[in-house]
Amino acid sequence: MTRAEIQQVKQRFGIIGNTEALSRAIDVAIQVAPTDLSVLITGESGVGKESFPQIIHQYSRRKHGQYIAVNCGAIPEGTIDSELFGHEKGAFTGAIGERKGYFGEADGGTIFLDEVGELPMPTQARLLRVLESGEFLKVGSSRVQKTDVRIVAATNVNLVQAISEGRFREDLYYRLNTVPIQIPPLREREEDVLLLFRKFAADFAEKYRMPAIQLTEDAKKELLAYSWPGNVRQLKNITEQISIIETNREINAAILQTYLPTQNMQRLPALMGTRESKGFESEREILYSVLFDMRQEVAELKKMVHNLMAERAGQVSQVGAVVTTPVMTAAHQPSVPAIIHAVQPPQPTVCRDDDDIQDTEEYVEETPMSLDEVEKEMIRKALERHHGKRKSAAKDLNISERTLYRKIKEYDLD
Repeated sequence: MTRAEIQQVKQRFGIIGNTEALSRAIDVAIQVAPTDLSVLITGESGVGKESFPQIIHQYSRRKHGQYIAVNCGAIPEGTIDSELFGHEKGAFTGAIGERKGYFGEADGGTIFLDEVGELPMPTQARLLRVLESGEFLKVGSSRVQKTDVRIVAATNVNLVQAISEGRFREDLYYRLNTVPIQIPPLREREEDVLLLFRKFAADFAEKYRMPAIQLTEDAKKELLAYSWPGNVRQLKNITEQISIIETNREINAAILQTYLPTQNMQRLPALMGTRESKGFESEREILYSVLFDMRQEVAELKKMVHNLMAERAGQVSQVGAVVTTPVMTAAHQPSVPAIIHAVQPPQPTVCRDDDDIQDTEEYVEETPMSLDEVEKEMIRKALERHHGKRKSAAKDLNISERTLYRKIKEYDLD
């Protein structure tokens, strides 16, 4: 396609950006649209993957048929088969009537399966059958049904790693990945950041009937230097916050920084895989967050004990008192990691003004926590912070609602 044609597609579907990788993704989507090939759209959360299935549908022969978008990560595992394939009356408790299901409703159209990497294994087997033969069974039925559906899937999970971990079927991956489309993250679209900001600022100015916010030169540099872990969605949210809250419509770097979250956790070392290994980053980040907090707490405790000992030694030296080295009994041993100082056998000691207080070798004895215990504690704290709201807790933990539901059940946190 020509640049002009790609630009028309961007305007039609509200896609903003001139990055070559983004234009290439749009070109591939349009070229594959007239076929019935399955398409797998990959990219980080918040990059705008949901626009591409709509492009494929609108430029296909199915554009007059149904287009159904399904968030696979938001449907509870126990009901997802019923949602996708339908069920017969009485198939399970609560099935008071017959349900057609998305694959029945979208016959002749397109289904967009977002977060396809979150599908449970039994559902993956059902989906594979649809891809191979166009056949499926309703829950509670033995009658085979046919459907003519184009499937477009999207994920921010590294499916290759998920396959090696036994969480995703390899045969399903190859059926879905007939034509791959990779959407670049915002940090790789530097030339698009300011374009997006101006567009969002203008949209919110119109929506809230106020002048559009503008950035100073130092604020523009700050905006471009940020890594945008939440991608376009994060940029849009921050632009909206600033538009509503700030009375001064000219935003400098100092103001902008108050809206940009710190990036302490953005460049943590990975235990395995590459940066694209998103499948396990969410749970791994939970572990890192807990260990980071524990390390800070232990460091603060060491500092507190050291200061107390130094203060006590200073008070003794001021009055020239004769003291003896205290002996700590087993009943008074600290429950936190112990700090053991090498001392001489108990004997009277006169503290002189020229005595130096020196740190001695520290020995830290820690009770190891299993990964499950760490993960359970992090999930419990997230639920407390959000007053039991699972959707907010899942977003805080950077995992899907389905994964959170499964972990809550696994750790008996109901």
